[in-house]
Amino acid sequence: MTAFRQIRPLRINETSPTEVEIDWSDGPRTRHSYRRLRYQCQCATCREEMTGRELISMDDVPEDIHPLRIVPVGAYAIQFLWSDQHSTGIYSFEMLRKLAEVTLDEQPKET
Repeated sequence: MTAFRQIRPLRINETSPTEVEIDWSDGPRTRHSYRRLRYQCQCATCREEMTGRELISMDDVPEDIHPLRIVPVGAYAIQFLWSDQHSTGIYSFEMLRKLAEVTLDEQPKET
C-alpha cells in the first residue's frame, strides 16, 4: 500500500463555476463543491482550535463562492484564496480525499 503522503493531485480541474475535480496520482478522480470545501476550512477563524467547534455555518458561506487562486503548500496541501476574501485555510491532500463528495471512475496512474 502506498503511504498517503506520496499520493498527490496530478490535475486540479474546475469543471463548473461551483465544482472542482482532482485527478490523484494513485488513480481516482474526486469531485468537490467549492461551497462545501470553504465550509470545511479547518483554520482558527472557522474552527475553535481546542475543541474543533464550528465557528461558521454553511449559511455563512456564499452560494457562489469560488477560488480566486489555488496555491500549492509544500508537497502535502493546497490553499484556496476564496472569493469571500478568506485565505488562511490549508487543505491537506489527505483531507481533500476524505472530503470528496464523489469519487469518479478510476483514472490511469501517472507513468
